[in-house]
Parts: sequence; C-alpha cells; structure tokens
Amino acid sequence: MQFNYALRKGYKHVEGLPALGSQNVAKLNLNENFFIPREKLHELITEALADLDPRLYPQEEEERLQEKIGEYVGFPANNILVGNGGDEVLKRIACLFLEKGDRAITISPTFSMYRFAVSLQRAKLVEVPLKEDFSLDVNSLLSKATPKTRVLFLCSPNNPTANQFRIDDIKFLVESFPGIVVVDEAYVEFADYSVTPLIKKYENLIVVRTFSKAFGLAGLRLGYCVADAEIIEALSGSVSLPFSVNTVSLRVGVKILENKAIVEEALRKIRAEREKMLEALNSINGVKAFNSKTNFVLFKTEKPLDHVYNSLLRKNVIVRKIGDILSFRNCFRATVGLPWMNAKLIDALKEACSQTGGCSHANC
Repeated sequence: MQFNYALRKGYKHVEGLPALGSQNVAKLNLNENFFIPREKLHELITEALADLDPRLYPQEEEERLQEKIGEYVGFPANNILVGNGGDEVLKRIACLFLEKGDRAITISPTFSMYRFAVSLQRAKLVEVPLKEDFSLDVNSLLSKATPKTRVLFLCSPNNPTANQFRIDDIKFLVESFPGIVVVDEAYVEFADYSVTPLIKKYENLIVVRTFSKAFGLAGLRLGYCVADAEIIEALSGSVSLPFSVNTVSLRVGVKILENKAIVEEALRKIRAEREKMLEALNSINGVKAFNSKTNFVLFKTEKPLDHVYNSLLRKNVIVRKIGDILSFRNCFRATVGLPWMNAKLIDALKEACSQTGGCSHANC
C-alpha cells in the first residue's frame, strides 16, 4: 500500500495500529489534490517528455512557462518569477529583502515557512495574533512596524484557519505598510478572489502562488510569484540559483495550463465535497468545523487532542494535528479528500468522539 510508510513513520507510539494489508488509507494531512486523475497527469507528463533533450538546460522552458502563467494571471512575462515550489520563492524573497537584524511581520497562526525563511536571514519575525473570528488585526499589524521592518507576510486564504481575508484589509495594509507586502495565495483557486490585480497599482506587493494545490503537481515542486518587473529582475539575480527548476516540471506546468478544464473540473468537485464535509463534521457531537475557502477544513473537538488523533490513526485516517489556535483547543486540519476518504474520516471521528474515558487536557 503506497501510504503505508506515511502512516507508520513517526507513529510507533500509537498502540493497536493495525497492519494495513488491503485497507485503504485516508491521507488527509498535506492538502494534496486527489481530484485531478493521476492517469491524466501521466498523459501530460508523457506529452511533455516527448521531445525532451535532458542534455540541455531549461532556458526556453522557463520562458515559455512565464508566458503561460502571465496569460493565466493577466500580466506580462516579465512580471512572473518561476521557482522550485512556492517555498523556494518565499526563501528568495526573504533573501532579497532581509538581512541580519532586520524585522519581518506575519500573523499567527499561519504557514510556518515564513518563520523558516526569515530565520535563515538571521532576521526577527514578529507574529501578530488574528482576531477570534480569524480576521486580520490591521491596526496591530501596522503598529508593530519599526524602522528595521522590511517585509509583511500574509497567507490568504490562510493556512491553517482556511479563511480568506477581506480584500479591503489587504489593500489598506499594502497602502500603509512601510515595506514589501507578500501575499501567499497558495489556495486562491479554491477561494473567491485574488489580490493579484492590485500589483498594477502597488509596487510593494508580491503575490506568491503554487502548482501544488489546485493543479495537483505537489511532487513536481513548481511555484511562482507575480510582482513589479524590477522586483522580479532582482529575485532572478543574486538570490537565485541558476536553472533551479527542472525541465520536466517546467514543461508539465505549461501542459496543465493548456488543459485548465481538468483543473476547473477538479475545483468544482472539491468545492462541492468541501461543503458536504463541513456539514458532516458539524453534525458530530463534540466537533466544530470552521468555514473554508481552501481545499482543507479546520475543526476542533471536545475530546482531547491526542485521544482523537490516535483514534483516527488506528482507523487509517491521517490528519494534521494543529493543537490550540487562539482560544480554540484540540484543533485539527483535514484535506478535502475524495468522497470515500472524507466518509472514512467522518466515521472514524464519530467513533473517537463517542468513546468514553480520556483526560480533560490536550496532552493526555
């Protein structure tokens, strides 16, 4: 079973974990897209490899993908930077704008990559909590800016809270923040809008995107950002390794942008399944699921964190254990999976939340 290693690795402490055998595993911990048929992706990869000469560096392929992404987002190719996954793009941004002693600001909770990218530059990251409804505390964010503050990182829709921030709030921050504003839109295709058009008005805005989520290419490590042409030129310079993205990934990126109908159908199914999943989670006694504009759902349980997590593992359901978020305890993140995966999660969660016993704190 392909998910056997993923299930077993790191979970040896869970007593009673059964051998998988022919059982299916609901792998719902990494926000992967299972709705684009693997066979169709294999077809696109085969087409991309048809006349490939691996002896050549991927110069033309990168330019071609920049053009295709530009068509997709409505910008010229010189406003596009392609990277080895969205994480590598974020790392480049931190490398360009931050140095030792500088400061960056982000929200909490949010994607952990910002902390990592900032720490590599030996800069300080200031984290500002979201409001209890997961909205931005705009005034608090701006109040944390100092003369040493260079970058503001926002994830919208946000991971792990799954909500999309108000465009007026983001626009106000871009206008008011005394530095670069990075908006990570890894999950934007599942949401209502993009802030990318604001780049035409605001030179300090960088929007980061990925092919890992909506496009189902997590294994190919392909991401990009959209920004002012001068910023793109700088990000393509000394902070970048030459030819950091391989030819196969670049070519497949072009192919899937030429076949957007595949992605659009997957998005339609994910949105529909997401609503069913939210309704089912909220029907379970002792569970609350929060609204989502992503391909995952955040939920909390009255039962202790480890009790629920280990119970799900024993039923071959893998979710992301989050812990406490603001005033909400025992929080989990689950990918919107295929219908059978989500049904398996719901059944296992019902059983976990109906079991008696267990302690009253999160670390039992």
